[in-house]
Amino acid sequence: MSHRQADTSVTAVGGRAAGGPLDLMLLRTFLAVYRAGSFTAAGALLGLSQPTVTSQVRTLEEQLDRRLFERLPRGVAATSVADELAAQVAGPLDELAVVAGRGRPGEESSEPVHLGGPAEVLSARVLPALAPLVEQGLRLRVTAGLADDLLEGLRAGRFDLVLSAIRPRGRTVVAVPLMDEEFVLVAAPVWADRIGPVGCDDPGLLHDAPLIAYAEDVPILRRYWRHVFRTRLTRSPAVVVPDLRGVLTAVVAGAGITVLPRYLCAGELGSGELVALLDPDDPPINTGFLAQRAGAPERRYVTLVRDRLLHEARHW
Repeated sequence: MSHRQADTSVTAVGGRAAGGPLDLMLLRTFLAVYRAGSFTAAGALLGLSQPTVTSQVRTLEEQLDRRLFERLPRGVAATSVADELAAQVAGPLDELAVVAGRGRPGEESSEPVHLGGPAEVLSARVLPALAPLVEQGLRLRVTAGLADDLLEGLRAGRFDLVLSAIRPRGRTVVAVPLMDEEFVLVAAPVWADRIGPVGCDDPGLLHDAPLIAYAEDVPILRRYWRHVFRTRLTRSPAVVVPDLRGVLTAVVAGAGITVLPRYLCAGELGSGELVALLDPDDPPINTGFLAQRAGAPERRYVTLVRDRLLHEARHW
């Protein structure tokens, strides 16, 4: 049986004629590299060898006369041209993947779900919640990072879903509230005994306790001092660990005091390894959001992940 060859091309990128049609297979390979962050990982997703992926990306760069990726010792970094191209092609290529999947009855797309979010929430809440879906065929690629960077990647098509500590702005992203984080001032029992009872009207008893923070400008601690004590925190931290799980470990070990999301230290509070130094009537609360590109095509596993997280978050 003979078949007509499909026209697998697009005619323009970034508003430029780009020297003629672009092959959709090259764009598909480009998008896989963009999302995976390396030629090798993209090849594994596509079933292609690393040299083939490299050759296809190089061909696309030659056609566009633009550099798409900066080669790094490990992986690649997308250029601004790649960001723009991904934003244009991600939606259409995902939609084509859905249509192609429908053409094979009983066969699910093997495209992984790309999920981004804060490392602590991903580790403590999200991955345990999604574990049962792996047995059902879910393939998951997780990236930890800051909200602004992850939302930018979501808009560009690098992620399917992003957990964001800030509410996304603009019409290109839709978001729903996922969970509320309550912040609590904690210390190991040795420091709690040394400090004694703390009241909301005077943080002076905390002055000699070392501050443990995840950033030099102590944003969580500063917010707690402003919200609860109605005063500005001007002290520098004694220890900075750029991961709240590391902050938790240091405080449990007796390094000093800190402010953490309650979900992250609930076990240690329950076991007595940590003590809440204060129980204010109005603790600081931060709402986390689950974000997705507006108009993104529905994919079964993306929907499963989204629905599972929304369901499990009711118990967080």
